[in-house]
Amino acid sequence: MIAFLLIGAAYGWFRAGKLGGTRADRVQYAAGFGLAFTVIGLILALVITRSF
Repeated sequence: MIAFLLIGAAYGWFRAGKLGGTRADRVQYAAGFGLAFTVIGLILALVITRSF
């Protein structure tokens, strides 16, 4: 799940930079995408755990 958080934060940071955002925009995008990717990772972990 930590990997999903880091991947999501990096993706958000670069996406905001690509859109021409300021540092505050990059931090906000990194936080938002980090949380979203963490939720996805949590759901995947639960599905994998329940299926075995």
